[in-house]
Amino acid sequence: MALPDWTLFFFGIASVCGGFCVYRLLRGEPRGSWERSVLRDVMARTEKPLFWIAYSLYSRTKLGYVFYKRQMKKAREKFPTGHSRTEPTTVNGIKIIPVPVLSDNYSYVVIDTASHVAVVVDPGDPKSIQACLEEEGVTLEAIFCTHKHWDHSGGNRALKRYHSSCRVYGNATDNIPGLTHPLTDKDTVDVGTRLRFRAFCTPGHTVGHMIYLLDGRVFGGHSSLFSGDLLFLCGCGRMFEGTASTMLSSLDTVSSLNDDTLLWPGHEYAEDNLLFAAEVEPSNAERDQKLQWVLQQRSQRLCTSPSTLGEEKHYNPFLRSHAQDLHRALGLPQNQDEDWTSYRARILEELRRRKDIYKSR
Repeated sequence: MALPDWTLFFFGIASVCGGFCVYRLLRGEPRGSWERSVLRDVMARTEKPLFWIAYSLYSRTKLGYVFYKRQMKKAREKFPTGHSRTEPTTVNGIKIIPVPVLSDNYSYVVIDTASHVAVVVDPGDPKSIQACLEEEGVTLEAIFCTHKHWDHSGGNRALKRYHSSCRVYGNATDNIPGLTHPLTDKDTVDVGTRLRFRAFCTPGHTVGHMIYLLDGRVFGGHSSLFSGDLLFLCGCGRMFEGTASTMLSSLDTVSSLNDDTLLWPGHEYAEDNLLFAAEVEPSNAERDQKLQWVLQQRSQRLCTSPSTLGEEKHYNPFLRSHAQDLHRALGLPQNQDEDWTSYRARILEELRRRKDIYKSR
């Protein structure tokens, strides 16, 4: 869940809006011009208090779950076969299936075809996940949840009812629904005989956000990173429960991984992210090439995942806080008394600020 990279909902606040208004769960920005105008108006007047009331209600109360269920119902009606067309990736018997859920989320079913066992990452819609499991004829042994937001965790309990022995992994500090097996930083989990995951604590988007690395060495292929709402193709999640320094540390964790690692993000934000990157760093030729490919994919409603971390380091501005080209493009020189880490955090904060403005236009 992120603004603008999450499902934004409006609740009515009488003291602010002059009566009860409806807050709406929206994936990304409002679609209609009237809605955009109202959103800008209300947010301009109430700014952070309004936002944090909405965020708290969504992330900490059952009312958030009610709105998530409503959005799930609407998405199923609007996209009966999913918001995007996806293809599985299979390497040496390990199969990764992106499952499009809600209006722009991806869940992932990871299968060891030899033992017919499966793992699910971030089950946003249990019905879609269960249909995939049944079609593949596999047993669900584990759920890996990156964070507590309902669009990533809302299917945990329903799938647990279908698969009683299924384990639910995640960070205990994030209040993840149905959690059975809490994880800490760099814990490893083996599922079946060839699925080995390593968890990394990456706070910032939420206080307990985690990412999961599927170790490719076990099955003789590239590793795969399931990044939730930390990192997207050419983008980064909002810092709801952390500072720019916190998020920088989490992104540095990603940057330390091998360049050939496949990136499987939690949302289909590639087109918008690349268009934003073109504004903040217009001379990046590799980004231009990626944008043309993504535009072609999205014109056919095709999934844009995975990319690789090596690619992301060349065109994702949120992984380039160290790059002098980006510093010059932003017009933000390092202060004389500013240490390097603080400077990079300031670059990241400015990127996030500009992205939020870009999304609200």
